[in-house]
Amino acid sequence: MICQQDNMEVTFSCIRLLINTWLLLVIQIWDSCDAQTASFPHVVPNTSQHYEYSTVSFDCKGFDGSLGWKLMRKAADVDTACGTSWGVFSGSICIFRNVYIEDSGQYWCESGDGKKSSPVNITITPGPVILESPLFPVMEGNTVSLHCKNRTDFTKTSTSITFYKNGIFIKSISTSTLIIHNINKSHEGLYKCNISGAGESPESWLAVRSRDNTCQSTHYWYT
Repeated sequence: MICQQDNMEVTFSCIRLLINTWLLLVIQIWDSCDAQTASFPHVVPNTSQHYEYSTVSFDCKGFDGSLGWKLMRKAADVDTACGTSWGVFSGSICIFRNVYIEDSGQYWCESGDGKKSSPVNITITPGPVILESPLFPVMEGNTVSLHCKNRTDFTKTSTSITFYKNGIFIKSISTSTLIIHNINKSHEGLYKCNISGAGESPESWLAVRSRDNTCQSTHYWYT
């Protein structure tokens, strides 16, 4: 191999070649990781549950559609596009103000030639309690934080916040955030929380995907 030769100039050339190859590999790795999240609509606030009468925005930035795109939703088994009977466009973003319970459903990006992104599930609740959880599938090995939020009480800390998975009790804690370390497929399921004296959140699905060795860990935090 050229790297085994004793010529100093050749050795430096070899080192530069190895560095360039490594940098190219790193770029390809990050491109692969970015593509995994780019296939979903970007949602603000970045959580699956939202309060009734709040504003939610969607952006299909990074979605590859040769004939442009539109944001679609399936609610009450009916498919409609943003800007028809709901939502307005502002640049490339669909802004949806004053959402209602009936607006709960699946949302996705769709191009004029029929290409579709992966959907995100959005739940709208009139209650005071929501569970802020990841919208997208979480990679195995990551640390995930599930935040139980009380809309009507921002100052007091409840003495009892209970978390459930698939309707089964997990634990009660005095803080509002449940942290799951080294997540794996066994953690996948429907999660909800209950704040003593305030109420219970809807359920949200936490999806876990197998670790891709080309991607680095991501730490999800919600405040």
